[in-house]
Amino acid sequence: MDQNDIRTSRRTLLQAAAVGTAALAPGLALAARSGDMAALRRAAEQGREAAIARIQDWIRNPTIAAEKYKVEEGVAYMSTLAREAGFQKVRTVPTGGVPAVFATLDVGAPKWMGIYFMYDVKQFDPAEWSVPPLEARIVDRPGVGKVIMGRGAVNQKGPEGAFLAALHAFKASGRKLPVNLALIAEGEEEIASPNFLNAIKDPEVTATMKKCVGVIIPTAGQAPNGNATISLGAKGAVEMEIVSSSARWGRGPAQDIHSSQFARVDSPAWRLVQALNTLIKPDGHTPAVEGFFDRVQPLTARQKALIAEAARKSSEADAKKSLGVQRWIEDESWEQSLVRLAEQPTINIQGLVAGYTGPGGKTVLPHRAVAKVEMRLVPDMTRDDSVAKLKRHLEKHGFPDIEINVTGGYGPNQTPEDSALIKAQQTVLTRAGVTWALNVRNAGSWPGVVFTGDPLRLPAGQFGLGSGAGAHAPDEYFVIESANPKIAGITEQTMAYVDLLYEVAAQA
Repeated sequence: MDQNDIRTSRRTLLQAAAVGTAALAPGLALAARSGDMAALRRAAEQGREAAIARIQDWIRNPTIAAEKYKVEEGVAYMSTLAREAGFQKVRTVPTGGVPAVFATLDVGAPKWMGIYFMYDVKQFDPAEWSVPPLEARIVDRPGVGKVIMGRGAVNQKGPEGAFLAALHAFKASGRKLPVNLALIAEGEEEIASPNFLNAIKDPEVTATMKKCVGVIIPTAGQAPNGNATISLGAKGAVEMEIVSSSARWGRGPAQDIHSSQFARVDSPAWRLVQALNTLIKPDGHTPAVEGFFDRVQPLTARQKALIAEAARKSSEADAKKSLGVQRWIEDESWEQSLVRLAEQPTINIQGLVAGYTGPGGKTVLPHRAVAKVEMRLVPDMTRDDSVAKLKRHLEKHGFPDIEINVTGGYGPNQTPEDSALIKAQQTVLTRAGVTWALNVRNAGSWPGVVFTGDPLRLPAGQFGLGSGAGAHAPDEYFVIESANPKIAGITEQTMAYVDLLYEVAAQA
C-alpha cells in the first residue's frame, strides 16, 4: 500500500488521541480506549501479502453459475474462507439451485451485523484479455497503480477479500470483534439470484439475520478522483430470454433451411425483431410496455437534491472515459443523466442470437431466434408484475407465440438516509478524510431486496474504499496499491471495514 496513506492515517489517529476521546467519533473512541485500532493496523499491515494472495487464489478458483462450472468446489472454497476468517459455524444452505453458504461469528457482542458475499463470477473469453483471466496476475497499470487483474477481481472478490483481511487482523491481533457477524454468501448473483430468497427463508438464516442492525456488501467504492458514494438503494434486475420459434409460431421452417426460401417461407428471426421493436418507443430507449411505469415512484425533492450534490462532487469526464461514451441520451447534462440513471426503468437487449454467427456468411433461414433481455426496475416495481405486463403487451400486439423464459431476477431495494447503517458509513468515510456523496440509487443491481423487503426489513447497502474497473468485461482489475494518494490501497480498505464494525457497534 502507499506509505503516505499509512503515515497520514497514523497521524490522524494520533491527532485524534491528543484531543481526547470525548472529541472522537463514537466508533474510533471505542477502539482507541484499549489501543485496539493501532494493534489491528499492525496486524493488517503484517497480513497484507497474505490478503493479496488470498484474493489471487480465490480468483483462480471460480464458480460460474451460468455454466454450472465448479459449483461444488465454489461452495467448499467459500466455506473454507469463512472458517479461516474465524467464523465458528459454517454450513451449506440448499436453494434449489447453486447452494448458499451461511456462517456466524458470535463473540457475545450486543449487536449483530449482516454481511453479503457473492462467490460466483461472470463468464469470460480469454481471447479478449491482455492476461489470462484466471491467472490473477499483479499488473502495473499506468496512472492507476498495482492491480490484481482477473475475472471477479473487483466484482466482488477483491473487496470481499479486503473484508476478510479485516477479520484476519482481529484474529492475528487477539482483539475481539465489537459486533457479531452473520455472513450469507450466494453462488448465483451473476444470473440474477433466481434462488437466493430460498436461502434467506431457511429458518436459521432468517432468525439470525433478523438480529442484525443492517447488511453490507463489500465494494470498491471510490471513483477515479478518490470520492466515494454511499448508496441508499439499487435498481432491481430481471433477466430473461425472449424466443421466437417456428415450433411455437406454427410458421417458418422446422429447422434451418436455405435462405433462398425466404421468398415464400416466414422468418422467426424477423418476427423476433418485430416483437422487440414494440417494447421501446421511437426514441430508442423509453419502454413502451403498457403500464410499465404505473408503479414507478417519482424522485422526491430530497432525492433530486442529493443527485445534484453528487453531480457537483463527481466527474462527468471520468465517467464518460470509463464508459467509452461521448454523450448522454438526448445530449442531456451530467446532472440530467444522473437523474435518468436513478429514476428510469429500462428494457435492454444484452444479445441477439439466430442462425449462423461465424466467419463469413451462411445462406440459411433460421428456425429459431433468441434475445437475451434484461429489465432494470425502480421502486415500487416488482419482478412478477413487470414480467406479467411484458407478456400481456406482446399478446396485445399480436405476438402470443413469443416465449418469455425468466432466468432470474428481483425487485429494487431502498434504505432510509437516516438509518444507523448509513450514518455509520458517513462517519467512517469522514474520519478517513474521504469526500463522499449520497447516491439515491445504483443503476447496477444486487439482490438487496431480500434484506430490505419481507421478512427481514433491514437497512442494506454497499460499503468500501478502494477502486477497480472492468466488471463483466475483459481485463477486470482491483487496485491493491494506488498511484493516486486519494484512493485507498488494500490495507486502508481493510482498516475501513475494521472502523465500520466499531462504528456500527457504537451507533445507538
